[in-house]
Amino acid sequence: MTKQKVGLVLFWMAVIWAMGWGVIGSVFVDSAFRTLTMDELNLTMWANTGPWTMIWGLFGVPLAAIVAIIGILLYSDAKGSTILKYGIGIFLAGAGMAAVYPLGHIPLLFGIGGTLILLFFIGILWLWAKERMALKETSSTAAYLKLAGYMFMLIAAWFICGMASQPFLKALENETPYNPILVMIFLVLGWLFLFLGHYKSRQR
Repeated sequence: MTKQKVGLVLFWMAVIWAMGWGVIGSVFVDSAFRTLTMDELNLTMWANTGPWTMIWGLFGVPLAAIVAIIGILLYSDAKGSTILKYGIGIFLAGAGMAAVYPLGHIPLLFGIGGTLILLFFIGILWLWAKERMALKETSSTAAYLKLAGYMFMLIAAWFICGMASQPFLKALENETPYNPILVMIFLVLGWLFLFLGHYKSRQR
């Protein structure tokens, strides 16, 4: 089997794995967590710290994303060194998250992370403007679509920060949790416009 065929197989395996766990999560896991108490939940296969919940949360879409990336790199005939760099980067990122997660919520790091996201966004806009000025008018539609995607992703990140921090804020501890539908709307719009931007780039 050629390198490209192996990559294609890995990519579609990842797609099926992600979609499968997505359906399972939407139909079964979400229903269990919404309708059962913690004691009732822990008597089911979806116990909060049980193996199936851990597989769904850690090895569902996250694992699929990693495998899909590796598959698409192979399919696009990326160099072995490039794939190795991705592998090392994924490993280091995973190790870093595993080391930080047990420490719990650290407000300073949370604030630093939010600031970095905003700075990266500003940097992207600046670089985008430079790239846009070098494009011909007929090939700029893809750039405009991606710009809209970046905007919606930043707005989604803003609302996610608010939702994620609420349980740790004393002033809001008795308040009704934020409705996550806004986050989902902005994430869908962000990914949609980024997809359309890449699709338009491919047409050129």
